[in-house]
Amino acid sequence: MKVGIDLIHFATSDYFLGLDTFAKEKGTDVNKYLIGIGQEQMSIAPPDEDIVTLSAKAAAPILEQIDKQKITAVLFATESGVDQSKSAGAFLHGLLGLPKRCRVVEFKHACYAGTAALQMANTMVKANPKEKILVIAADIAKYDVDSSGEATQGCGAVAMLVKENPRILTIEPGSGYYTDDVMDFWRPNYRTTALVDGKYSTKVYLNSLKQAWEHFVEETDRHFDEIDAFCYHIPFSRMTEKAHKTLIKKVKADVSNEKFKEQTLAGQTYNRVVGNSYSASLFIGFCSFLDNAAQDLGNKRFGFFSYGSGCVAEFFSGIIQPGYQQHLMTASHQTQIQSRQALSYKEYLNFYHQADTDADNITFPRYNKGLFRLEAIRDHIRIYEKQAL
Repeated sequence: MKVGIDLIHFATSDYFLGLDTFAKEKGTDVNKYLIGIGQEQMSIAPPDEDIVTLSAKAAAPILEQIDKQKITAVLFATESGVDQSKSAGAFLHGLLGLPKRCRVVEFKHACYAGTAALQMANTMVKANPKEKILVIAADIAKYDVDSSGEATQGCGAVAMLVKENPRILTIEPGSGYYTDDVMDFWRPNYRTTALVDGKYSTKVYLNSLKQAWEHFVEETDRHFDEIDAFCYHIPFSRMTEKAHKTLIKKVKADVSNEKFKEQTLAGQTYNRVVGNSYSASLFIGFCSFLDNAAQDLGNKRFGFFSYGSGCVAEFFSGIIQPGYQQHLMTASHQTQIQSRQALSYKEYLNFYHQADTDADNITFPRYNKGLFRLEAIRDHIRIYEKQAL
């Protein structure tokens, strides 16, 4: 029985901050970002954009292609939760008009949660082939102003339809996983921004990759030379290069520079201009690979490495389905990115501080240009609206 991703679409905000603008403001060499971390821009969410509105933008084009009344579950992964009790998926369920006979739950473990949701959806469909599950991974990456992480912000959401006989990716059985209780990145309940030990987090990430890979090989008997392309969790684009070099060294493979690029480069295109999107990052990278690969990927095996600080990691694989190109939403992805509005650093700070509110009652100015927006908070209740384009 084949199960996996039948449709996939991502969304980002309508605004971005160029790292050239950022570097000028900070008085630093722009190559620190363009070359050092491999980033050019970062999508910035306006005050009336959150993970629910981003997810609605990501999911709506998928629902237009199917009978949405047949969706049986919404599995929502995020570390940017909007409520400590109510799942963001419940807000999304109402905003999209999904069926009442539907289960909704939220997943959390830093950037890993999207993979957890995808694997659970995969298992649910195998248990009952009638299931058609909407998997969401959505986050807004936010750090303190003037902190080392400020240049690695971003936002995005990915929606995936998981079902039997998928048209894009069949997920293969077996995976490798690894957990360790570490403090490389975390956000206490009383903070709106994350805390991070960057150098330590990179070290933990790479060790987790080696450990998850060892387990993956033991569990599946699949090896490096049987995998055609690799998608990694990307907090910043240069992390892909660090990760792939680490894996190559681990397996003692002989990989030319041309082959290295063929295995990884297409997956970085969108991240370079969207920035970090936490749980969505791995899957935006997958969209990027599908949309930007120079060759036909049909029947190719992809390896996926998912990492969440704190930490949990998993390596799994899947097979791209023949004819997948007919079901991609490349034009939508590229139009979103190209139509974003550039912000000055002052405008970015205005968005940053307006969104950082715990007010009981607030009406948000209209910045969001998309179909869905966060209108207000009234008596602690979030009010969303679907607007006419």
